[in-house]
Amino acid sequence: MEVDKMDENEWRYHGEGNKSLVVSHVQLSIVLRLLKYPAEDSENPPQTVEQAFRQVQNIVDFSSNVMSCLLGEKFVHSGEVVKLPLEFVRQLSIKVQHQRPASRRDKVMDIYSGCALCLPNLTSPTLHQPTHTPTLCIEIKPKCGFLPYSKHVSQDIKTKVCRFCMHQHYKVAMGMWKRRSRYCPIDLFSGNRQRMHFAIRQLIEEPQNNLKIFKGGQCIFSSLEGIDDLMDLNSLLHHLRPYFQYGNNRINSHMTSKALLNDFIQVLVNALLSAGSGDGGVVMDRRGEGWSSCEASMFNKERTRHGSQGSPSNSVLSRLRQTQMLDTLDIEGLYPLYRRVEQHLQDFPKERTRLQMDGPYNEAFLEKLQKCPSDDDGSLEYAVSKVHQYRVAMTAKDSQIMVALVPSCEEEEDDEGLPSQRQLRDFVSSRPPAFSYSVSILDLDPKPFDNIPRQLHLDHNIVSCYLRSGCALPKGALPSHSGLFSAAEREDCTLLFHPV
Repeated sequence: MEVDKMDENEWRYHGEGNKSLVVSHVQLSIVLRLLKYPAEDSENPPQTVEQAFRQVQNIVDFSSNVMSCLLGEKFVHSGEVVKLPLEFVRQLSIKVQHQRPASRRDKVMDIYSGCALCLPNLTSPTLHQPTHTPTLCIEIKPKCGFLPYSKHVSQDIKTKVCRFCMHQHYKVAMGMWKRRSRYCPIDLFSGNRQRMHFAIRQLIEEPQNNLKIFKGGQCIFSSLEGIDDLMDLNSLLHHLRPYFQYGNNRINSHMTSKALLNDFIQVLVNALLSAGSGDGGVVMDRRGEGWSSCEASMFNKERTRHGSQGSPSNSVLSRLRQTQMLDTLDIEGLYPLYRRVEQHLQDFPKERTRLQMDGPYNEAFLEKLQKCPSDDDGSLEYAVSKVHQYRVAMTAKDSQIMVALVPSCEEEEDDEGLPSQRQLRDFVSSRPPAFSYSVSILDLDPKPFDNIPRQLHLDHNIVSCYLRSGCALPKGALPSHSGLFSAAEREDCTLLFHPV
């Protein structure tokens, strides 16, 4: 990418979150992530060029020096800071404005600093491709994969019902979504294939902002901003069918929608459970807590009496969950420690730099959170370490998993190629096809120290709303949310005629 020859017509709108907007190159497998700020600040940028550069550099440093060490280098792509021509950025902002969802236009793209984060486009990665079939990419925002076990938890319901399931009631009550999702992160992180299959199925039925599916870099299935156009299951099955019809002599045979969907989910489960480099045994919770089922999950617990529990220690789900569990105190136990640090910073403002509350995110920062003593000795250092641990855990809870799939030739051998290629081309065996795949974790920005009071307030609101709702309806009383599967699976119905 030659910065001095940037052309806005070679870039297209890719998506955006609360703090940044992403554009992708039309030919190269790269994306640019640019900062956003409130529209009312469009004439007067809220920070200097140097501050904007430091903000983006902090994201890179936090990802490469902290999250990469905890999650595994093979899963993390940190990217690099680039300085773009201001005229290019301004023209790009004009070009993508009409493509942005209306609900996101309360913020504008930073057109003053020219600072951006350059990353690989994980929706169309450069995988070894024996065929010319476009890459399938599944983006999952799994959320928190364990139940709190801290003695500081004041409401017993938090140890029985996961945060995501409770949050669904609050989001519907606040008008953020029309329907509750029946997805439960505890099922996805369980390592039990049946529960994981069920969890992914629920994501497909009600994706909200927790699931997107891309084909050749283009989004083909999503619930973006509540628009139902991309939530057509029949359309998704039409896109998936060519990937799953060429195994087990299915070239000319009819494949039911149910079988197709099951094969797709099975391949995805295999990729999520793959151990990466080294097989890794099944990892159990280090405290024996958190693996129990969420009481709000719609999955039938009887089906897992003889199922496995836990996922391979090197799998993406296991590494992500272990990092999430750095939140050992829950927000209720963490908040008093936040107040201890906050009071110290009010008395000694210059200490904010020494304590690395806003970075730099280097080896010293990682050492602070890794060497935290197990018991509170009343010191500032203990409080700072626990606050850092919590911030890292919150990043892991809010991250996304990206699984890229490319059909593999059956005659291709697993041990071909260089070691670096083999890591990228681990094979997912499934019924019927095999896929080359890559698994990545993204959205690994540091969470602000000053955000902790808001997290406590949100936690209180979520739990209160859930308790007011009557702690969920009986399972049989919960209506089907979207009915996405009913039409697609109708063809699988069998009629039996008996003589009278």
